[in-house]
Amino acid sequence: MKVLVINGVNLNMLGVREREVYGDESYAALKKYILASAKELGIKARVVQSNSEGKLVDYIQRAYKKYDGIIINPGAYTHTSIAIYDALKAVNITTVEVHLSDVNAREEFRKTSYVGLYAAKRVTGKGFAGYREALEFFAK
Repeated sequence: MKVLVINGVNLNMLGVREREVYGDESYAALKKYILASAKELGIKARVVQSNSEGKLVDYIQRAYKKYDGIIINPGAYTHTSIAIYDALKAVNITTVEVHLSDVNAREEFRKTSYVGLYAAKRVTGKGFAGYREALEFFAK
């Protein structure tokens, strides 16, 4: 099982931005957690991050016929990007959407998820553990 983990806009600022929402741990700590969890579950994982919507689409497109699953936290692009939604549909790879915070308990606009229209599963509000839950979905 090979899974591509895609992190979007502002995830590189973990530990700096809105600590009351996202906590004190860094993006490096998140990446380490994801890779360790994947290894424990017998999954080969690659973790990538970009603040560019186009680069996120490129990652998705390059996953075609190379990965069995995608875990994606598009950040704010969740609520705005039809391009990411279309790319996921195009590659037709099983996808789990993850958010560190409980987006449904935040601003009204965060309740809209274009990615969620495609994703097989959505995990929100569980912090780093949400990524493990997504990996466990693929481990089954």
